[in-house]
Amino acid sequence: MNYTKKGISNRTLVDLYTRMLKSRMIEERMLVLLRQGKISKWFSGMGQEAISVGVASALLPEEYILPMHRNLGVFITREVPLYRLFAQWQGKAGGFTKGRDRSFHFGTQEFKIVGMISHLGPQLGVADGIALAELLKGQKRVTAVFTGDGGTSEGDFHEALNVASVWDLPVLFCIENNGYGLSTPTNEQYRCTHLADRGPGYGMESYTIEGNNILEVYRKVNDLAKDMRSRPRPVLLEFETFRMRGHEEASGTKYVPEELLETWAQKDPIANYEAFLIKEEVIDPSEIDRVKSDIEAEIGAHLRSAFDEGPVHSSEEGELRDVYKAFDYREVKASGPVEKIRFVDAVSQGLFQSMQRHDDLVLMGQDIAEYGGVFKVTEGFVDAFGKERVRNTPICESGIVEAAMGLSINGMKAVVEMQFADFVSSGFNPVVNYLAKSHYRWGQHADVVVRMPCGGDVGAGPFHSQTNEAWFTKTPGLKVVYPAFPHDAKGLLATAINDPNPVLFFEHKALYRSVYQEVPSDYYTLPFGQAALLREGNAVTIVAYGAAVHWALATLNDHADIQADLIDLRTLAPLDIETVYSSVEKTGKLIILQEDSLFGGIASDIAALVTENRFEYLDAPIKRVASLETPVPFAKNLEDNYLPKHRFYKALRELLAY
Repeated sequence: MNYTKKGISNRTLVDLYTRMLKSRMIEERMLVLLRQGKISKWFSGMGQEAISVGVASALLPEEYILPMHRNLGVFITREVPLYRLFAQWQGKAGGFTKGRDRSFHFGTQEFKIVGMISHLGPQLGVADGIALAELLKGQKRVTAVFTGDGGTSEGDFHEALNVASVWDLPVLFCIENNGYGLSTPTNEQYRCTHLADRGPGYGMESYTIEGNNILEVYRKVNDLAKDMRSRPRPVLLEFETFRMRGHEEASGTKYVPEELLETWAQKDPIANYEAFLIKEEVIDPSEIDRVKSDIEAEIGAHLRSAFDEGPVHSSEEGELRDVYKAFDYREVKASGPVEKIRFVDAVSQGLFQSMQRHDDLVLMGQDIAEYGGVFKVTEGFVDAFGKERVRNTPICESGIVEAAMGLSINGMKAVVEMQFADFVSSGFNPVVNYLAKSHYRWGQHADVVVRMPCGGDVGAGPFHSQTNEAWFTKTPGLKVVYPAFPHDAKGLLATAINDPNPVLFFEHKALYRSVYQEVPSDYYTLPFGQAALLREGNAVTIVAYGAAVHWALATLNDHADIQADLIDLRTLAPLDIETVYSSVEKTGKLIILQEDSLFGGIASDIAALVTENRFEYLDAPIKRVASLETPVPFAKNLEDNYLPKHRFYKALRELLAY
């Protein structure tokens, strides 16, 4: 291995060595603890220490790094206290996740480290968002994100590199090409000669680096980072290295040819570098012994601290509290003049006024800039706020949701427009696994609103007509809002943007230009978790949300003899079940109308909750009315048959007659 120390101080040369050595010695101790059953799992980075240490050492302490399983050297370089790492790996409260996640599945704002999730790809797009925030705030900083050769096969890799290239984001995409994705060799992962060869396809420069050579890694990353701070752009780095142990310890290395292990053992990044330092008289063997002794003592002391800590304590209250970041709702009362506007205008007004109030709010979505979005909600926004804050995106829902998470991590707010709610399926993973779980896992909120133009009755067919709220009400950590009227849409959207938690904001397309209401012109907010009682009566309770509210209203208007409480839920998570309970206590009968298909929907949960908690008040079985168990059809007569609005009156009459 060819080393050259030109331009690197002796102090830095020794620091690089010490950080790699500490990583190796910690790993060796963890393998012993694993065999003793004192930690549950270990993903070894032995043989790859030069990459983590070299990259982290070249970056500034205030620059974010997004590591993976084999990047212990990042944490060592950033001087994360060892006892906290040890407590993390033992599932104790002294770690970073209160025992809620394991290994390196955590982040820490204190050390500007954002950990991975098991779905490897999302962190690449998150790095884009962090880097975008740096640019928007005028910070000359680089963001580094790691992935493996296997992770480059995921679509998130393509989306993240493409977005970074299009937006000139200063992201270092670091690929640790260690030969295998678990047991799958690289020749079954890709066909290009080097993964760095993919860089030109995205219009970005790329380099293949000898990943076991700490000085080559450090020097190249240091030079690139300095240049990227003054000339922002993404760079793709492929570090050629090898994983000397199994994917994790249980998997072993039987699938690896022995001669391959022997070849790479001769390229050990620590042994070779140590020999170089001794030869260059930068360090002598006695000093190495002292360094090892100091590290061993440090590991021992911190392990004792972690072992002395008792098991993590759990309470139902504490667990539920940490799912969401605390939100101090501030009511802004409606004032000033009112005007009769459409639902779509109310959404646009609420969004526009929130952009005025929050200088750190960024809008992202397909065609939302000059074109104003397919529903023209953001028409004129570019003139008012500029293209930096109103950003057209490539067609990559996953990458943009991830970028929104990155903006939040770096202290900004984001609203992502799904062109149609149906398309969120292409960004489902980061919504339900990253946005929803981050605060519970390591206290990082996701200040992201995802706007969801949804619903049928518009002849748009199976891929532009779904109302898929139940996908998200199932997922702890998300808030789900579904207004039926312009006044509610404007006020609830303002609250959604103020709330630091991830919000899915459903906007029914059929209501956009068909429903008008008197709406205050000025900014105002409405609280989550408060249903609206639209009609009052003693005979039956009707619960609905979205377009179904209007179907229920039309039915009651056509049949004035029906005396009903009509409840518009407005928000589904949090759900105002108490208002439903109070009404059922009065009427004794409950019917729930939803546009979504029946099985597994909101109506089912409301029915179950009422049965469990107010059964003694019921005078009849609860009825649920919903769309057919089919995809949403296109032809009008088929869609009319699919939707439940024409079946609702019959079901209501049956319930009243029970």
